[in-house]
Amino acid sequence: MNNSVDIHQFDFKTTLPDWQIDLLTRTLSRIFVFKDFEAAFAFMTLCAGYAEKIDHHPDWSNSWNQVKVQLRTHSANDVTTLDIELAKAMDAFANQIQNPA
Repeated sequence: MNNSVDIHQFDFKTTLPDWQIDLLTRTLSRIFVFKDFEAAFAFMTLCAGYAEKIDHHPDWSNSWNQVKVQLRTHSANDVTTLDIELAKAMDAFANQIQNPA
Protein backbone atom coordinates (compact mmCIF):
# COMPACT_ATOMS: atom_id res chain seq x y z
CA MET A 1 0.00 0.00 0.00
CA ASN A 2 1.22 3.49 -0.87
CA ASN A 3 -0.45 5.85 1.61
CA SER A 4 0.92 9.29 2.40
CA VAL A 5 2.24 9.72 5.92
CA ASP A 6 1.27 12.75 8.00
CA ILE A 7 4.83 13.95 8.55
CA HIS A 8 3.69 16.34 11.27
CA GLN A 9 2.11 13.50 13.28
CA PHE A 10 4.27 10.45 12.52
CA ASP A 11 6.76 9.62 15.28
CA PHE A 12 9.98 9.61 13.24
CA LYS A 13 12.16 10.04 16.35
CA THR A 14 11.02 6.66 17.68
CA THR A 15 10.42 4.76 14.45
CA LEU A 16 13.37 6.06 12.40
CA PRO A 17 15.66 7.86 14.88
CA ASP A 18 18.64 8.15 12.51
CA TRP A 19 16.65 9.67 9.67
CA GLN A 20 15.97 13.35 9.02
CA ILE A 21 12.65 14.64 7.76
CA ASP A 22 12.63 17.70 5.52
CA LEU A 23 9.24 19.38 5.67
CA LEU A 24 9.98 21.63 2.69
CA THR A 25 11.01 18.91 0.23
CA ARG A 26 8.92 16.24 1.97
CA THR A 27 11.78 13.75 2.01
CA LEU A 28 13.41 11.38 4.45
CA SER A 29 17.20 11.40 4.38
CA ARG A 30 20.10 9.67 6.01
CA ILE A 31 23.82 9.28 5.49
CA PHE A 32 25.09 5.77 6.16
CA VAL A 33 28.80 5.43 6.98
CA PHE A 34 30.59 2.11 6.66
CA LYS A 35 34.13 0.93 7.36
CA ASP A 36 35.10 0.95 3.68
CA PHE A 37 33.85 0.98 0.10
CA GLU A 38 33.27 -2.78 0.03
CA ALA A 39 30.88 -2.55 3.00
CA ALA A 40 29.07 0.44 1.48
CA PHE A 41 28.66 -1.44 -1.80
CA ALA A 42 27.41 -4.56 -0.01
CA PHE A 43 24.80 -2.38 1.70
CA MET A 44 23.71 -0.87 -1.61
CA THR A 45 23.45 -4.34 -3.16
CA LEU A 46 21.15 -5.56 -0.37
CA CYS A 47 19.04 -2.40 -0.62
CA ALA A 48 18.80 -2.61 -4.41
CA GLY A 49 17.43 -6.14 -4.25
CA TYR A 50 14.82 -5.14 -1.69
CA ALA A 51 13.91 -1.98 -3.62
CA GLU A 52 13.29 -4.07 -6.72
CA LYS A 53 11.15 -6.49 -4.71
CA ILE A 54 8.86 -3.73 -3.43
CA ASP A 55 9.17 -1.69 -6.66
CA HIS A 56 10.25 1.44 -4.80
CA HIS A 57 13.67 2.94 -5.45
CA PRO A 58 15.75 5.38 -3.42
CA ASP A 59 17.51 8.50 -4.60
CA TRP A 60 21.04 7.84 -3.43
CA SER A 61 24.71 8.42 -4.03
CA ASN A 62 27.90 6.73 -2.90
CA SER A 63 31.27 8.24 -2.07
CA TRP A 64 33.78 5.65 -0.84
CA ASN A 65 32.37 4.53 2.55
CA GLN A 66 29.30 6.77 2.60
CA VAL A 67 25.86 6.26 1.11
CA LYS A 68 23.58 9.30 1.06
CA VAL A 69 19.90 8.41 0.78
CA GLN A 70 16.76 10.44 0.14
CA LEU A 71 13.35 8.80 0.14
CA ARG A 72 10.15 10.21 -1.25
CA THR A 73 7.39 8.74 -3.36
CA HIS A 74 7.52 10.84 -6.51
CA SER A 75 4.03 9.90 -7.69
CA ALA A 76 2.58 11.16 -4.39
CA ASN A 77 5.05 14.05 -4.04
CA ASP A 78 5.26 13.03 -0.39
CA VAL A 79 6.61 10.53 2.12
CA THR A 80 4.49 7.39 2.01
CA THR A 81 4.31 4.05 3.77
CA LEU A 82 6.64 2.65 1.08
CA ASP A 83 9.32 5.14 2.14
CA ILE A 84 8.91 4.14 5.78
CA GLU A 85 9.15 0.46 4.82
CA LEU A 86 12.27 1.03 2.72
CA ALA A 87 13.91 3.16 5.43
CA LYS A 88 13.34 0.44 8.03
CA ALA A 89 14.79 -2.18 5.67
CA MET A 90 17.82 0.02 4.96
CA ASP A 91 18.43 0.42 8.69
CA ALA A 92 18.29 -3.37 9.09
CA PHE A 93 20.66 -3.94 6.16
CA ALA A 94 23.11 -1.36 7.54
CA ASN A 95 23.04 -3.08 10.91
CA GLN A 96 23.62 -6.44 9.22
CA ILE A 97 26.68 -5.07 7.37
CA GLN A 98 28.07 -3.14 10.35
CA ASN A 99 27.45 -5.84 12.97
CA PRO A 100 27.78 -9.25 11.30
CA ALA A 101 26.74 -12.22 13.41
